[in-house]
Amino acid sequence: SLDRIADETTILNFRRLLEKHELAGGILQVINGYLGDRGLMLCQGTVVDATIIHAPSSTKNKDGKRDPEMHQTKKGNQYFFGMKAHIGVDAESGLVHSLVGTAANVTDMTQVDQLLHGEETYVCGDAGYTGVDKRAEHQDRQMIWSIATRPSRFKKHGEKSLIARVYRKIEFTKAQLRAKVEHTFRVIKRQFGYTKVRFRGLAKKAPRNRLLAIGEVRL
Repeated sequence: SLDRIADETTILNFRRLLEKHELAGGILQVINGYLGDRGLMLCQGTVVDATIIHAPSSTKNKDGKRDPEMHQTKKGNQYFFGMKAHIGVDAESGLVHSLVGTAANVTDMTQVDQLLHGEETYVCGDAGYTGVDKRAEHQDRQMIWSIATRPSRFKKHGEKSLIARVYRKIEFTKAQLRAKVEHTFRVIKRQFGYTKVRFRGLAKKAPRNRLLAIGEVRL
C-alpha cells in the first residue's frame, strides 16, 4: 500500500547517509563480488566509455551562478554543460563494475585507470581512448588494448582497397564488443530518465550514479 512507501524526509536522510559515508561505492562492490562468485561476471575483459549528463547552465538561482564543479565541453559541433559518467562494464555480461563521475571537460582516457579491476586480459574502447595504452599508469599492465581505429587511418588507402575492407571487418568486430556499454547508457538515460543532474556538486551526484549502475543489474 501507499502507507508503506517512505516519505520525502526519509528518502532525503537516506541519500545524505550514502553521501556522508560513501556507501554507494561499497554497495556496488558487494554486488559485483556476489555476481562474480556465481559466475555472472567473468572479469576477463572490460569495456570503457563515458557519457555526458547535462547540468542547468542558467544563473537564475540563489547563488546567481552555475555549478562550479560542472564544465562545458564540445562534442562534434555542439557544446554541452554538465558532468561525465565514466563506466567500466564486464565485456561478457555487460554488467557495470566501476563508475567515476567528473566534470564534462575531463578527457576520457585519464579515468581508465579507475575503471579497471586489475584482472582483465583485454580492454575495449572507442577512438576517444586512442593512445591510452601509452600512458604511464598502464605500462605494467599485460593486456590487449582493443581501441577503435579512426576511419581516417584506413580511408586514405581507398574505400574499396583490400586494406580498407580488412580494417572495416576488424572495426565491426570491435564495435560488437563495445555495444554492451551502450545498453547501460540507454538504461540510465531512457529507463531511469537520468539525462540531467538534480543536485549541485559531484559529491552529491556520486551516490545516485552508483545506485543507477546497481539498478541496471535488475534489467
